[in-house]
Amino acid sequence: MSTTSTSSNSPDIAIRLAGISKSWGDHQVIKTLNLDIERGQLVALLGPSGCGKSTLLRLLAGLETPDSGRVEIDGRDVTAATPSARGLSMVFQSYALFPHLNVADNICFGMQVRGVHAAERRQRLDEALTLTNLHGLELRKPAQLSGGQRQRVALARAVVAGHSICLMDEPLSNLDAKLRHAVRHEIRALQQRLAMTVVYVTHDQTEAMGMADQIVLMNGGSIVQSGTPAQLYELPSTAFTASFIGSPPMMLMAADKLPPSMVPVAGNADPHTDAPQYQVGVRPEHFRLVTPSSTELFGTVTGVEFQGAESYLYLDLPGGDAIIVRSPEKLLLQCGDRVGLSWNAANVHLFDAAGQRLSTLPPLLPQQRPPVLSVVS
Repeated sequence: MSTTSTSSNSPDIAIRLAGISKSWGDHQVIKTLNLDIERGQLVALLGPSGCGKSTLLRLLAGLETPDSGRVEIDGRDVTAATPSARGLSMVFQSYALFPHLNVADNICFGMQVRGVHAAERRQRLDEALTLTNLHGLELRKPAQLSGGQRQRVALARAVVAGHSICLMDEPLSNLDAKLRHAVRHEIRALQQRLAMTVVYVTHDQTEAMGMADQIVLMNGGSIVQSGTPAQLYELPSTAFTASFIGSPPMMLMAADKLPPSMVPVAGNADPHTDAPQYQVGVRPEHFRLVTPSSTELFGTVTGVEFQGAESYLYLDLPGGDAIIVRSPEKLLLQCGDRVGLSWNAANVHLFDAAGQRLSTLPPLLPQQRPPVLSVVS
């Protein structure tokens, strides 16, 4: 997938948005935006509330009309086409089930409206029930189903439509955490089995990271970065990406408040003298807890959170930054304790005053690793 638009006849491109923009009055919800989505991929539109991701999905679905630009599906310009003429299925956050119809009738409703023959309806229904594990529930009404079962009915309805493209607008937000994880796995397995192209809107970065082939991260109506989950996690192009992706996200620290020996150098600029606005980023799992006497950087413990397989350590740094350290070990630390911090040069990210990633050289760290703090039982 790419955020640029070229030829419209590539067989690998299922969806192309070229120069799309949308405003509500004086407020520009979608700034001029280009996006290609490859066939057979699950692409997550990710971002905070108000970033424009749901509006972008509605533009793609034909529920809204762009102020400028072009929407193409399978190489066909559908910018002015009605939703029903676009060859799409859609799964909503609210399930959108008819309360007076049973499971089978809810799934088959669209086929009946389109005049699909009864024998074909029965065949597609049986296939969809099998794919979504709903056999035995055909005669139940939505009120008799759990949240996860209702969402599977909505998925089955999308499957029987027979479209190769499906749009999903935060379909799991009404489910509890445990059920969300299970249904997330079901959606991903179904998408891969059917080789469907899925555009999936979510504000939950964990959901996007766990499901998507590609993530399109949005903020303020623009695409901040797009790529695989690993690319966004390991090589964030902006401080916004770094602070949004990851749970907990990357820790960003003011470069001028850190020891000079622990700060990378970007080109010919010295973050301590030329640009004190630079930020140093380190993932929580890449911090090393060491004895305070063995390093120039230390923090004061403000909290310890045990999460079973790992622990989170909350620290205040002398310069005023607060960070979270993730440790796979059980931490024997208490609030008020002082610990030393270190990190590997390869795990450091540097961002400029505008939040853009900078090319870096390795920081001047000692070759010998400092003594590790004893924190386990």
